[in-house]
Amino acid sequence: MPELVVTALLAPSRLTLKLLRAFMWSLVFSAALVAAAVYGCIAFTHVLCRPRRGCCGRPRSTPPACLSDPTLGEHCFLTLKSSGLRLHYVSAGRGNGPLMLFLHGFPENWFSWRYQLWEFQSRFHVVAVDLRGYGSSNAPQDVDCYTMDLLMMDIQDVILGLGYSKCILVAHDWGALLAWNFSIYYPSLVERMVIVSAAPMSVYQDYSIRHIGQFFRSNYIFLFQLPWLPEKLLSMSDFQILKTTLTHRKRGIPHLTPNELEAFLYDFSQPGGLTGPLNYYRNLFRNFPLEPQELATPTLLLWGAKDTYFEQGLVGAISSRFVPGRLEAHILPGVGHWIPQSNPREMHEYMWAFLQDLLD
Repeated sequence: MPELVVTALLAPSRLTLKLLRAFMWSLVFSAALVAAAVYGCIAFTHVLCRPRRGCCGRPRSTPPACLSDPTLGEHCFLTLKSSGLRLHYVSAGRGNGPLMLFLHGFPENWFSWRYQLWEFQSRFHVVAVDLRGYGSSNAPQDVDCYTMDLLMMDIQDVILGLGYSKCILVAHDWGALLAWNFSIYYPSLVERMVIVSAAPMSVYQDYSIRHIGQFFRSNYIFLFQLPWLPEKLLSMSDFQILKTTLTHRKRGIPHLTPNELEAFLYDFSQPGGLTGPLNYYRNLFRNFPLEPQELATPTLLLWGAKDTYFEQGLVGAISSRFVPGRLEAHILPGVGHWIPQSNPREMHEYMWAFLQDLLD
């Protein structure tokens, strides 16, 4: 068929897609302005209630001692083959078994996996990375350095750079979004997955369109589409919004000590420390609309029944995309979003049972 005819036939579809994307972006930025007004009021209220803290975050000069706990593992750096960036990771149990690679969420870092590093280093080579833009890893400031393709390439480079051909991928929140995508596009590198509190982006997209309440639960993602303002609001009153996120009595991490809180705030308090993590969100809508994808990697899915940020109905939506027999899903009653830190004992029990046949 002549190229001119093909172009003419495809023109209506391309125009429709462009109009859909334009409409989507208008909604996103309208929501971003509303979210900015709401979070701006919250941030300024924190400043008024705690005037001595001022309008800026206090840079931490010394990392808290818990980040140097030798029982968690050895601190190392890996130069990635594809990008040349250096990623920081903590490693323990090399030679004890298969690679178990941990991917953290926001606003966290490798330290969010401390309980799992202790638990599994006797039978696995456990590695918890600081993702690109976080912690001691390199943090390019350009938004285009945080596309899904580049982030998945980072995971591939970590697995191969550590000398493995596959791994058990354990991921939470943003790390889980990366893991879902990685298992689709690099299936040979993932033997098993343990996913905590996150859905694949295509599932989240379709579910949110049908359940508007999910958009309200995830309202912060609209704020994060804006340049520079989210960094300013999150840092006001010495990062009070982040402190509240992590320590809130109902929505935060139970029993988080002040020292452990500082383990997360230390990196965000450094110059430019928030820009890299927020750039993940600024790429969220880049490929909208997403096509449904079949999920086939054997996966253990753990979900908190009282997760503040994601509705429980997403679990059923995820299950509907799976090849039969490949998904084991558990909803933990009375549990929130931060399962690896709030309920490590339950998580470990499910993981040992899920991975037992690999160890026999």
